[in-house]
Amino acid sequence: MDFPLCNISCGDGVWAGQNCTFGQHLHCLAVNVTDHSNTSSLTMGQDRGKYDFYIGLGLAISSSIFIGGSFILKKKGLLRLARKGSMRAGQGGHAYLKEWLWWAGLLSMGAGEAANFAAYAFAPATLVTPLGALSVLVSAVLSSYFLTERLNLHGKLGCLLSILGSTTMVIHAPQEEEISSLEDMAQKLVDPGFFIFATIVIIVALIFIFVVGPRHGQTNILVYITICSVIGALSVSCVKGLGIGIKEAIAGKNVVKNPLAWILLLGLVACVSTQINYLNKALDIFNTSLVTPIYYVFFTTSVLTCSAILFKEWGHMGTDDVIGTLSGFLTIIVGIFLLHAFKDVSVSLASLAVSMRKEERAFPAANGMGSHSTYELLHNESIEDMEDREMGLPFDSVSRRNGAMTSSLDH
Repeated sequence: MDFPLCNISCGDGVWAGQNCTFGQHLHCLAVNVTDHSNTSSLTMGQDRGKYDFYIGLGLAISSSIFIGGSFILKKKGLLRLARKGSMRAGQGGHAYLKEWLWWAGLLSMGAGEAANFAAYAFAPATLVTPLGALSVLVSAVLSSYFLTERLNLHGKLGCLLSILGSTTMVIHAPQEEEISSLEDMAQKLVDPGFFIFATIVIIVALIFIFVVGPRHGQTNILVYITICSVIGALSVSCVKGLGIGIKEAIAGKNVVKNPLAWILLLGLVACVSTQINYLNKALDIFNTSLVTPIYYVFFTTSVLTCSAILFKEWGHMGTDDVIGTLSGFLTIIVGIFLLHAFKDVSVSLASLAVSMRKEERAFPAANGMGSHSTYELLHNESIEDMEDREMGLPFDSVSRRNGAMTSSLDH
């Protein structure tokens, strides 16, 4: 009599493919080899995705540190040249090419941009792009220590809010890898949703360049910034694709023969050239303290929208993560606004304390028990004295600060 083959694992040592005899007390466990293999592959993919996420996060943060520090190094080099009496860069001089601090700043800028480029290959654009605000924070903090530029109360609050907003976005950012090859990127690019989005972006950019720009570009700050921002969404997509291609090339794949790699490279050159051109125009015409925060808001919003359409990043996120990401982004916006819009206002905790003490002293006088005429006279005098002192203190402080700056430049 033939006994059936067991395709189960038995507790008495009978394994798949062996004969089972009747009467054995079997403790059997059915094993699905296919499901186990799929589960292992899924777990390995998730681990690799988290690993890449943290690599991208580290590259994005290091990029902000390098770029923020580059401004300080360049400024230090230019100030050294000014003290030596060399012709300044604003006057057409090129003496900075002989200053090692300026070259150190240029190399730091290059390292930061390279790290930012690489970050897009590992982490979602929803995470990398907003963290670019940290470079502004790093530059503001370092300038207060190494360039003796005072960081007022609004600036300190702005730095704190930027850190809180960035932390919130890191916690709630999507950690899944959207694409892993140029073939995946090609499928994303031909998606109808992205095709419609890219068409709208190009049409809007051309209208602003050839119609709106010549008429209102010199008077409206939003014109040139809008051009840079909408084109920036496409440039980030090109950077993301090229970063994936570089990862494939390092892994040994031949991406040079892939036409998509060259299309992305040419698209990146065209987009970046357009951004630099119109951003320089905006900076040349309008105040930097206004251009920087507005450009950050417009550019980041465009990139987040493009990423949501192209890479479907928001499809992997829960409602709480979406709310957290948007809240972190808005917090960074407020922080950048405080850091730039009020940087020339002399406000500190000490000045707030003085103002509070003045108000406390004025309050009893306003509620005195004297006659009506005496009350009006004393009240008007106290208000005039307070206004004189409040107007005089900032003027004196500004005068002393300007004098100190003038003397330092003279020496």
